[in-house]
Amino acid sequence: MLLTMTRRENMGTRASQGLREKGFVPGIVYGHGEDNVPVSMAAHDIQLAIGHGEQLIEADVDGTKQNFLIKDVQYDYLGQQIIHVDLRRVRLDERVEVTVPIVLRGTPIGVSQEDGVLTQHLPEIAVECLVTAIPDELRVLVSELHVDDVVRVGDLDLPDGVQAMEDPETPVASVAVVTEVEEAPAEAEAAESAEPEVIGEEPADGSASDQEAKPE
Repeated sequence: MLLTMTRRENMGTRASQGLREKGFVPGIVYGHGEDNVPVSMAAHDIQLAIGHGEQLIEADVDGTKQNFLIKDVQYDYLGQQIIHVDLRRVRLDERVEVTVPIVLRGTPIGVSQEDGVLTQHLPEIAVECLVTAIPDELRVLVSELHVDDVVRVGDLDLPDGVQAMEDPETPVASVAVVTEVEEAPAEAEAAESAEPEVIGEEPADGSASDQEAKPE
């Protein structure tokens, strides 16, 4: 998909708001020792690209085609509309570090037959690879996991040329039996036996009467 971008001349909050009202998104392109260039692009086009999980895009910037890596996307307070995009210039033969989502596939044996619960500890992972070989996602098959089994970063089946940047021992997903924590009997008895203090009630030893003023 080829995006069309136009260099922005007017800067500032008011100018950016005006672009959004017309269906455009402001952004900035940078990298490779060149000047930072403020640009704008059709909101529909960039939303479509990001919605499809694309990280590498080709764009026509004022008549010149360039390749960019989507580095940062800012959303409105509802998290729905894109309000700004940072794009880094890249060459198609360079390696880059990106974040890729991890998707678990299958129902573990430990869940279906052993009353376990599947927990995903790592929803995404940082990897290094050629800019043209960025995976859309990493799928992890968990159907053979039993209770107490753990999948770690070092167990992931990565595509050729893709290197994980996380510690190999970092847990990705696990299956465990969740036990309910019951209230300790001693704490329960203490809560039941506690009686509220009655303000003004005279103590059994009559000490309160000693503190009263005696009539002259």
